[in-house]
Amino acid sequence: MGIYFEVIHKDIAGRVGKLKVGDKTIKTPALLPVVNPHLQIIPPSEMKKMGVEGIITNAYIFSKSEEYCDQALERGLHDVLDFDGLIMTDSGSFQMSVYGSVDITNEETISFQRDIGSDIWVPLDIPTHPDTDREEVIAQMQITMDRMREAKEIFGPDAPLSGPVQGAVFEDLRESAGRAVSEMEFAYCPVGAVVPLMESYRYRELVDVIIAAKKGLNPGACVHLFGAGHPSMFALAVALGCDVFDSAAYALYAKEGRYITPSGTLKLEEMSELPCACPVCRSHTADELRKSPDKQKLLAYHNLAVTMAEISRVRAAVQEGTLWELVDERCRAHPRLLDGYRRLLDRAAELEHLDRATKRRFFYRGSESCDRTEVKKYHEMIPRVKLAEVSLIDAGGPIPSRFAEVIGFKPPFGPVPYELAETFPVGPCEIPSWDEVMVAYGIKGLAALLATNPDTKVTISTTEKWAPQFRTAFPDCEVIV
Repeated sequence: MGIYFEVIHKDIAGRVGKLKVGDKTIKTPALLPVVNPHLQIIPPSEMKKMGVEGIITNAYIFSKSEEYCDQALERGLHDVLDFDGLIMTDSGSFQMSVYGSVDITNEETISFQRDIGSDIWVPLDIPTHPDTDREEVIAQMQITMDRMREAKEIFGPDAPLSGPVQGAVFEDLRESAGRAVSEMEFAYCPVGAVVPLMESYRYRELVDVIIAAKKGLNPGACVHLFGAGHPSMFALAVALGCDVFDSAAYALYAKEGRYITPSGTLKLEEMSELPCACPVCRSHTADELRKSPDKQKLLAYHNLAVTMAEISRVRAAVQEGTLWELVDERCRAHPRLLDGYRRLLDRAAELEHLDRATKRRFFYRGSESCDRTEVKKYHEMIPRVKLAEVSLIDAGGPIPSRFAEVIGFKPPFGPVPYELAETFPVGPCEIPSWDEVMVAYGIKGLAALLATNPDTKVTISTTEKWAPQFRTAFPDCEVIV
């Protein structure tokens, strides 16, 4: 049957694509809501009407269920769950992470997943906690690798198997695990055991883990971030190169009376308004929802609707080339998300080669924008420009008529030759009044240009406010105001 992934659009390291497994195809980025047959708050058939193209359920739970095991084997998983979209099954690794062990073998759980008609199978990997000692991480990784090799040998190269990438918070281990998974020719690669990082808001480490795993993985692999399902972090995770998410948050939060928004989670008991356009929120007041006998179910519908809407919003941002702006907006919702965003910017140079060449726009949203991939690419490109013997840099000051060549200056990019003025990123770029950080980055770009044109006599025209910065950076240049 095989698993095939096609990338259609890119932005930063994010992709919009198509994941094809057998006769099932879904758009990515995608969310696979977790479905428990014993606790179906929202029937999968109803999920499909809400835009859900794939779900994930637990094969171990089915195998131990007196009510559903025989039904799944006889009728198949899709019929039992009344869902004709893509169904992925977990192997029992989640139970292993919670309880320490499961009474099923690797071969048994994969065989069961095959027999009930699952579309994507997961080997019995060991989900290593992020804080595990390195020696134990290595030992558990080896067991996981052995089980993946066993799965390939028993079920064949075309089986719809996923290859989990473990390694805790050790970047070299995550990278080597990713490389090993790709060498075994897995096309669908979940990054595992990251839920503890997300639960404790360790987004900075999450960024490092994903980047490390991506370094080892085949660039064409579809990457699933196991256990990630809150809309506030989708944009960040997609920017890092994740394609599929799964979560039971929509139902678990509803059970606890928690109301999901794209920027965080609220307690229904403390809300005076329902700030959402979904059918639940438009047909109920906050007080009516609190008092409803179906409160849990209605909240679950709202939570899933908001989550699916954010997935669509992220896909649109990738296609429009505005993912950086969405990441910036979402990650300012919480200080720890902002920490993760800043870590992404710290490592933007490692993602630069994956980013697209042209985009719809560049919006300056504060000092963080200076570290975006577009700025770095421009600074690398601008030294290729050849200047005349005498040039004026127009940085907001007077323009004497004696100069035949006038080069614009637009921070944070820096020098803007006439020929580039309408091109991305400096053309469709919106910036506010200059600030010190953006000017400093613009000066970096200008320094790169002047370094490759040492024989050009340069005059910089600017205002009294910025003249000291230019004089300090370019003591050999004439600065006029």
